[in-house]
Amino acid sequence: MTPEQVVQAACSAGVRLVRFLYCDNGGVIRGKLTHIDGLAGRLKGGIGLTVAMQAFTMLDHLEPFEGMGPVGEVRIMPDPATFKVLPYVPRSAAMLADLLTLDGQPWAACPRNFLKRMVARAAEQGVVVQAALENEFILCREAVGGKMAPADEALCFSTIGMHESAEVIDDMVAAFEAMGMRVDLYYPEYGPGQHELTIRHAKALTAADHQIFYRDTVRSVARNHGLYASLAPKPFPDMPGNGCHIHCSLWDPAGTTNLMWSEHDRYHFSDLGYYFIAGILAHLPGLVALTAPSYNSYRRLKPHLWASAFTAWGPDNREGAVRIASPFWGQEATSINFELKASDCSNNPYLALGGVIAAGLDGVTRKLDPGEPMLTDPGDLADEELKRRGISRLPGSLAEAADNLEKDEVLMDALGPMLAQSFLTVKRSEYRAFAAQDVDYEIKHHFYTF
Repeated sequence: MTPEQVVQAACSAGVRLVRFLYCDNGGVIRGKLTHIDGLAGRLKGGIGLTVAMQAFTMLDHLEPFEGMGPVGEVRIMPDPATFKVLPYVPRSAAMLADLLTLDGQPWAACPRNFLKRMVARAAEQGVVVQAALENEFILCREAVGGKMAPADEALCFSTIGMHESAEVIDDMVAAFEAMGMRVDLYYPEYGPGQHELTIRHAKALTAADHQIFYRDTVRSVARNHGLYASLAPKPFPDMPGNGCHIHCSLWDPAGTTNLMWSEHDRYHFSDLGYYFIAGILAHLPGLVALTAPSYNSYRRLKPHLWASAFTAWGPDNREGAVRIASPFWGQEATSINFELKASDCSNNPYLALGGVIAAGLDGVTRKLDPGEPMLTDPGDLADEELKRRGISRLPGSLAEAADNLEKDEVLMDALGPMLAQSFLTVKRSEYRAFAAQDVDYEIKHHFYTF
């Protein structure tokens, strides 16, 4: 859409307020709104934002960071191509935004621009990255004493679960359809009240934009039904957690050939594909700070929880961090892809996908070998065998992941100094804040934030 088409579409839909949205270093979706009367001007000049916002944690604590204090401003500049009327909010629309400096240049701490840069880096190597973020969430009701409880006790994939939540899920699907986001699959998941509703794959930037709309849509539609939806990694410590598995495939610039396909490999995976996943595995101890970046994330990344806890890969191995997914019958050459399981919905999708691309491209540049495929649960192997295979345990805490990220020169260089250091500052602040409190405090804040 052009800016003029956005104004016309908003007026035709009777929109009063338009949200300019971005996702911050804490993974929180934030933004400002313009009235329809000022939309044309704001599409040209954006909305002012204090530079301090990228130093806010998910607890709304402003962490001291040089260049992100009371002095200075950037602009929230919407991307007209992302315009959507919001079907679940009266007379409202939204666009995803970049953060620009006052001279109109990308701000060094803008996460969306980071992903754009990594997409451009891939393009320089003749690669277009397509992605889909596979989200899980738990529908809940407020129980006695104000505590949350799953909305049902249905079993995994059961028709009872389908029936219990049919109305709210139907409204979610209708909202996605109205916003032009193609729904792929839906089913009740493993935990009580847990569901998985997936959106079709798209180019990396569009996939990240879709994730922002996805999170808001799921939570908002649930509230319209008197329910709460939480996409937090572990909203209930003793129940299955929520993942945001990242599926990726690599395509030629024309978008007609899946470069991960091979007729001759036992898993139908190309050398390029193996180099790419090898890069992810090599950088995963630091990469998880971007893909699983909350204190609560590390309740989920444990052995035997089907969430991945080791730097292992395998064909359809759901305990490996990277799974090569078996292709669909009759669509083998186009559907081959890999899944990164060490990811959840507390991440900023621009940072997560950008980090995945940076890590993967490093593997391509260095022609890394991912090692032997894991054909069993890595958690069942002795430490000596894991060491022989070059497999390590993923970080056990956000603090450990942050330290690994800081030591990872490839990822730090890709992020750039301001974005990398402000992100680490925010995450270390969050770790200290939650480590000083009890589990109820942790669960409450992650439940409502994500």
